[in-house]
Amino acid sequence: MSSDASSVLAMHGVRVIRSGRAVLADIDWEVRPGERWVVLGPNGSGKTTLLRVAGALLWPTAGRVEILGRRLGVVDIRDLRGKVAFVSAWVARDLRPSQGVRDVVVAGKHGALEAWWHRYDEADWARAHQLLEEADVVGEGIAGQEFGVISEGERQHVLLARALMGAPELLLLDEPAAGLDLGARERFMGVLGALAGEASAPPLVLVTHHTEEIPPGITHALLLAEGRVQASGPVADVLTSEAVSRCFSVPVVVRREGGRWSSRAFPSSTL
Repeated sequence: MSSDASSVLAMHGVRVIRSGRAVLADIDWEVRPGERWVVLGPNGSGKTTLLRVAGALLWPTAGRVEILGRRLGVVDIRDLRGKVAFVSAWVARDLRPSQGVRDVVVAGKHGALEAWWHRYDEADWARAHQLLEEADVVGEGIAGQEFGVISEGERQHVLLARALMGAPELLLLDEPAAGLDLGARERFMGVLGALAGEASAPPLVLVTHHTEEIPPGITHALLLAEGRVQASGPVADVLTSEAVSRCFSVPVVVRREGGRWSSRAFPSSTL
């Protein structure tokens, strides 16, 4: 795979070895400006590891990684990490529960865990409020509450607002709908779908193992199994019944309706 200066993310021959086992093996992948990707695969397929490499949180054992035109191992990692934002359960765990929701969001400007680490002006607080509005939580009175007392679904909206506060050039989301009930998932999918449809939004990569957690607006898909890319490219070409069945080692029928995806297991004879 060849890449050029316009690539947001490029991996070439990437491998990650742990305890003698290849968690990722020979990964070739490229994300370009304006693209919205989903990485889909079963538990243990290496999805989170792939995302951590993409966010410069984990160095590969072998291969080359270029993030926002900067090569891992050469770039000042502190500068690079400020341009990549995560929405992940580990981010939520690192935040002090007694912080106010507004503080959690505004601190995202610098990727800080506490708002008191930096000074913020009126424009910063106004931006945080705007992002909470766009995340569809201001009307629920959540903005004035402590982060630790709001629901899991509400936290995902807040974490998304926090991630966008820093105006990232790449947005990475690690199973953001995991553990959400149906209503919370659909509300979050609506917000994420609106974001994916904005031309001004940063390129994003969403990791999940459920087709139902893919929002509208996703343009490309990568199927990952046993640490290897099974298929990648435009979403409609990749998310076929045959390809998803091979990836998950179970016969499924994949459908797309109204911009949303779903899958259902059937006997192999029906495929």
